Amino acid sequence: MPHLDLSADVVTLTEQLVNIESVSKNERAVADAVEQALRRLDHLTVSRHGNTVVARTDLGRGERVVIAGHLDTVPHNDNLPARRERRPDGDLLHGLGTCDMKGGDAVILRLAAHVPEPNRDLTFILYEAEEIEAEFNGLTQLSASDPELMTADFAILMEPSNAVVEAGCQGTMRLDVRTHGERAHSARSWKGDNAIHKAADILARLQRYDARRPVIDGLEYHEGLNAVFIRGGVAGNVLPDECVVEVNFRFAPDRSEADAEGFVRDFFEGYDVTVTDSAPGALPGLDVPAAKAFLEAVGGPDGTVNPKFGWTDVARFTGLGVPAVNFGPGDPMLAHKQEEHVPVEHIERCEAQLRAWLGADA
Repeated sequence: MPHLDLSADVVTLTEQLVNIESVSKNERAVADAVEQALRRLDHLTVSRHGNTVVARTDLGRGERVVIAGHLDTVPHNDNLPARRERRPDGDLLHGLGTCDMKGGDAVILRLAAHVPEPNRDLTFILYEAEEIEAEFNGLTQLSASDPELMTADFAILMEPSNAVVEAGCQGTMRLDVRTHGERAHSARSWKGDNAIHKAADILARLQRYDARRPVIDGLEYHEGLNAVFIRGGVAGNVLPDECVVEVNFRFAPDRSEADAEGFVRDFFEGYDVTVTDSAPGALPGLDVPAAKAFLEAVGGPDGTVNPKFGWTDVARFTGLGVPAVNFGPGDPMLAHKQEEHVPVEHIERCEAQLRAWLGADA
C-alpha cells in the first residue's frame, strides 16, 4: 500500500499524493493511504464512505468548519510522476493533480495532523469522483447517506484559486435547442426543408447575446451563453430533418435553476428546448461570522476576494445551508492541462494562513 508521511513538509506530501495515481473511479489506493494516515491521529474520529474519507474533531467549540478536497484526477497525459522545478522566481511542482487539487489535499492533511486543538471544530473531507458525473461524486453520496457529516457553520473547498478566496460559484445548465425539417434528396432540395439551415437563427441569437453582469455582495459575476456542439445530418445526399445546437448557460448565483431555465426558454422562444443537465450556483455568503473571520485572516493585504466563474462543489454545501468559499493553491486555468503545475509558495502560504486562522503557529 502507498504510504503518506504526515510529518513531511506540505510540498513533499503533495508529491507523495500526486505519485499515487487516482484517476476518477480509481481512487482506492489514495483513499487507503489517506485513511491509514489519518487513523494514526488520536484526536480525530475517522470514517470511510466508499473512497471518501472523513475525519472530525469533537472539542465542543462554538463553530464547526468543513475543509474539503477531492482525491481524483482527470486521466493522465504523460504528466506523472511529480517533478519539482527550481526557479529563481519561485519553485514549481509539476504533475497531474498538483494544481487540481492534491496541493490542497496536502494542506488538509497537514492541518489534520498538526493542528490537534483548533479554535473551531473541524471536519476534513477527502472525497472521490469530483471530475465525473455528479452521481458518482463523493459529496453527492455523502449528502445522501450521512448529511450530518457535512453540517457546519462554514465550509472551505480547496479548489485551486491562486491562493486567493473565491466566493460562491456560478450555476451551469446544458440544453439542446432543436430545429425540425423534412428530408429530401439534395438533388431536389426544394422538395424538403433543411433543418441545419434553420439553426442559423439560433446561432445569430447567441451572437447577439448581451451577457448579464450582476454585482452580488460586492462581487461582479459574468454570465455566459454559448453553443458548444452542433449535431445534424443524415447522409451526403439527404437534407437533414433535425439539427441540435447544444448550449451551455453559466448563470450568476442570484438566479435559481428555475429562473435560469425560464430565461433560456424565453431566449430561444419558438424552438424546441430540452434541458439535459443543471446544477445550481452558490451565493457568496460572505456576511456570516465565520466567513468574515476567515476573510480577515486570509484575504491578503488588500482583502482580495474574487467571484468564482466556474462551478465547484461549494454549491453542494450551500444547498445544505452551509456557506462556502473556494480557497486553494494553484491557477485554475492550469487544471486538466498536460503542463499542470502549482507554485510551491501557494501551497506553503495556504497552509500557513489556515494554521494561523485556526489558532496554530504558522
